[in-house]
Order: sequence, then C-alpha cells, then structure tokens
Amino acid sequence: MPRVLINMLMMITMLTTLAVCQNKGSVIMSEKKLESAILGGGCFWCVEAVFERVEGVKTVISGYAGGHKKNPTYKEVTSGQTGHAEVCEIMFDTDKISYDEILNIFWEAHDPTTLNRQGNDRGTQYRSAIYYQGDKQKLSVEKSIKKAEKLFDDPITTEVKELDRFYKAEGYHQDYFDNNPNAPYCTFIIAPKINKLREKGTIWNDE
Repeated sequence: MPRVLINMLMMITMLTTLAVCQNKGSVIMSEKKLESAILGGGCFWCVEAVFERVEGVKTVISGYAGGHKKNPTYKEVTSGQTGHAEVCEIMFDTDKISYDEILNIFWEAHDPTTLNRQGNDRGTQYRSAIYYQGDKQKLSVEKSIKKAEKLFDDPITTEVKELDRFYKAEGYHQDYFDNNPNAPYCTFIIAPKINKLREKGTIWNDE
C-alpha cells in the first residue's frame, strides 16, 4: 500500500477519534450542568404546566414521591393509602437558573399554607412538598423556607424530606395541560394560574 495512502488513513482515524472524544466530553459537560428538583404543589398537572414555561428548565415529569409503596399507580395514590404526594421532577440547566430560583417560583406557584390541600383539591397526595437531594439542596430549602415565611400570613406546612425515590406517573398525565387545553380542569384551574404568573413575568409568554 502506498505510503501516502497509509498516512491519509492514519490521519482520518486520528481525526475521527478526536471528534468522538470531543463529542463525548461535550455530553458529559452538558449532563453536569443539569440538576433536578422534586416538588409537590398540589395537582401535578398544575406544577408541570408552570415549570414547563420557566426559562432554563429542560424537562418536567409528573410522578409520585414520599410514599411507602413501590411502583404506585394513580388510583392507589389518590386513595391516600400509599403515602405519596403528586410531584414533578424538574430538570434544569444550572447555567441558566439555580435551584434557589426554582424554589422561588415554587412559592409563587402554589399556597404552601394549606395542609393537604390546594384549592378544591383535597387529600394528602396534594400536600405541599419538597424532596431534596443532598446536603446542598437541603441547605437551600432551609434558607428558602425562612425567606418564604415572610410572604405568607399563615404558617408554611410544606413537607421537607430527603428524596427516597421518584416514580414516573402514567403516560396520560405527562404534558397534561398542553395535551388537554380544553379540559375543564385546565380551563378553570391551570390556565388562570398560568396567566397570572405570565403577567408577573415569572414564566415566559408562550402565546
């Protein structure tokens, strides 16, 4: 095989290897920038709709946390027998928004002073809850609650616990507001909340 051809093949191999390594490095760096927050603020349809409209948030998944039964179903959770709260796993880019800022929006988006209730939604599954992951998040939550206490006349009832496990909810719960904008709950409960937060500039305008 001519030496020129051999040199060309070696060069192509080196460039391909370098490109793969750089791409892999970019993926790793990208993953390191993502952090998750597990928050419960009543019906997860509402929480999901709010945080899907926050700059820097990558994905929002509705699910369950804080209970004692493995792989709970929606029917089981709504019975109040599993101990789970309806929550959302919020994945966000820490270069664009911090965990502290996520918590600030959380306090704006629901009423943390009503125990096991948000509006007409009643039951332990609708409790206000923060499931932190690691000491850093725990410290942020403690500081955030102290600040939030000044915003409300009544005591904050938010449950604060270390995350045990997050269970993703059934498929029909995901992107519920976007997929069912004309459903009564979306029209009369979620839409007014979205509009209020949009007017305050808390979330971006997607109209």
